[in-house]
Amino acid sequence: MLQLLRPVTLALALMTVFTAAWAETLSSSQGTLRLTRMAAGFDVPWAFAFLPDGGLLVTERDGQLFYIRNGQKQPISGTPAVVAEGQGGLLDVMVPRDYARSREIFLTYAKRQGRGAGTALAAGKLSRDNTRLTDVRLLFEAAPGSRGGRHFGSRVVEAQDGTLFVSLGERGDRPSAQNLRLHQGSVVRINRDGTVPVSNPFTKTQGAQPEIWSFGHRNPQGMALDLQGNLWVAEHGAKGGDEVNRVRKGANYGWPVISYGRHYSGARIGEGTAKPGMEQPQWYWDPSMAPSGMMIYSGRMWPEWRGEIFVGSLKFDYISRLSGAPLQEVEQLQSSETGRIRDVQEAPDGSIWFASETEGAIFRLSR
Repeated sequence: MLQLLRPVTLALALMTVFTAAWAETLSSSQGTLRLTRMAAGFDVPWAFAFLPDGGLLVTERDGQLFYIRNGQKQPISGTPAVVAEGQGGLLDVMVPRDYARSREIFLTYAKRQGRGAGTALAAGKLSRDNTRLTDVRLLFEAAPGSRGGRHFGSRVVEAQDGTLFVSLGERGDRPSAQNLRLHQGSVVRINRDGTVPVSNPFTKTQGAQPEIWSFGHRNPQGMALDLQGNLWVAEHGAKGGDEVNRVRKGANYGWPVISYGRHYSGARIGEGTAKPGMEQPQWYWDPSMAPSGMMIYSGRMWPEWRGEIFVGSLKFDYISRLSGAPLQEVEQLQSSETGRIRDVQEAPDGSIWFASETEGAIFRLSR
């Protein structure tokens, strides 16, 4: 099951919490969908997550975390200090399955490292009045790398066994994605307390970072579990070659040795599109559509879409729907409000919500 699904009671709560002051329609393969603006007034909304009380947490890249309820935005204090430069800042937010008991949430962000910055994961407890984070602690930070402002990733997903997956970009330093001594360009797996699971693939590889689960990634800004609990990522290529990958333990996804894209100069990347020992994408886009948030759908509101993959486009302003074996893009959900889709999530009632960076708003798609 998807990590954000909750009982029907929460679905009903969501319908009463948010005030829908504006709505229009969007055409799809399932007929006309209702498109409702649920919250607005954000700078760069990067991620959002549903809470059991029917509220919503939203991150802004400049470092602010908001609690949304009754149509009102309430800032939350106590978030970690972030480096809000380039693509860095406050990034993902994740609400674990035991939140109702623990009140713990997880945040990924760009953390200062000397003169540079690296992707980090922190946990904190949300106060009962939803105004502040307490007991904030650093669980993981990438080994120091590039000083640039590019390619931080970054999503955090709770696996079925309770471990945490975090996606990391290669920070614009292409060779680092093939270097197991660095975390850049990888998906890492850690326990909830920040320790390393003994079952990780490189714990016994001398010199390797033990948190690494897979490597050879460029900049995975989308990550989700499918209905069987398998991990998937959507990641940026260069000029062409944006990819959807099913992530397997210890696997090498090829960047920058193989790619279906080219450098922005037009020059060839690496050694071609395939090499033994390196994984092939399940799907790639050419031209690039700049994939960000990713969700794999339960089928609750639209049974016909069960198990299908939804990925937001930052470049062409639509939500891509992918289906089939082999995987392919079968539909583009698009309207005047789908500008620079930064995150896509399924709500407890099966509606599809997305964050539009262009509109500075959160929207809901429903029947």
